[in-house]
Amino acid sequence: MSESLNFELNDEQREVLLRGLRFVRRSIMLKQEDPTPAYVEKRSSELQDVEALSKLISDRSVAEEAVV
Repeated sequence: MSESLNFELNDEQREVLLRGLRFVRRSIMLKQEDPTPAYVEKRSSELQDVEALSKLISDRSVAEEAVV
């Protein structure tokens, strides 16, 4: 996740994205697989990516409200 993409979202679009990311997070957490070290590392990495993206979207919303 090193590339940057800039675009504007309204509140409804932002909420749709956040709901989708919550679904993706639950999907990752509910996936049943043998807890090998490689799987645990991959799962952890995926969850961190989803969390970082959720935080980025949420923080933008708060920052934009502060500017207004």
